[in-house]
Amino acid sequence: MSAQSAPLLQTIEPDDPSAENAHKPNAPPQRSLTAGSAMASNHNDAESALSGILRQSAHPAVLLCLYFFRLSAISVYILCGLFTDNYTVVVVVLLAMDFWNCRNVAGRRLVGLRFWNQIDEDGESYWVFESRDPSRPANPVDSRMFWIAIYAFPTCWLLLFVVSIVRFNLSFIPIVVLALVFNITNAVGFTYADRDAKQRWANGVAGSGWNLGIGGFGGQIMSGVVRNSVGKVFG
Repeated sequence: MSAQSAPLLQTIEPDDPSAENAHKPNAPPQRSLTAGSAMASNHNDAESALSGILRQSAHPAVLLCLYFFRLSAISVYILCGLFTDNYTVVVVVLLAMDFWNCRNVAGRRLVGLRFWNQIDEDGESYWVFESRDPSRPANPVDSRMFWIAIYAFPTCWLLLFVVSIVRFNLSFIPIVVLALVFNITNAVGFTYADRDAKQRWANGVAGSGWNLGIGGFGGQIMSGVVRNSVGKVFG
């Protein structure tokens, strides 16, 4: 990611500021120019950061869709709630699309994880987790942005839930509860899928000790150390 050059007004200084001001004794101070330059610089920095993230991402379109659905649901809920009550269907559709996209597309492409709930023949439900081969690690930018979205947006919806209760906006509570259910389900599911992937990786490393010739008592020690250490870190 190439660093952007600063405007000339911020890098080139006058040779003699006092001499320049002597010819212009009534020149007004450049406060507005400085403030405008600072605002333009902050805007350019934000655009540069966003473009840098997309350039470093291995799946920029998937990353954009993930944040688009999540930001759209919150934006429609906040903005439309100020003017009209006829926004429930739009928010619910956006939440459903975000839930499906996050679980089936974004999680699989950005971090190599997927989960679902399955019911066996006896009628008991259980979680099923899929994970990418550890030899193909996820892009660090994709992984970081994915986990930020997974944990940040449930926190935002929780704050909106508290605000709805404090302001006695009972008509808003069902939508916020639905958003919390969708977001927390994805957060918990992907957290356990990540933990399961790390646990299986640890078991694979411990079992590979036999293939490397570390058998007998030494192999048992290695297996126990790896499994115990990963178990303490990931639960």
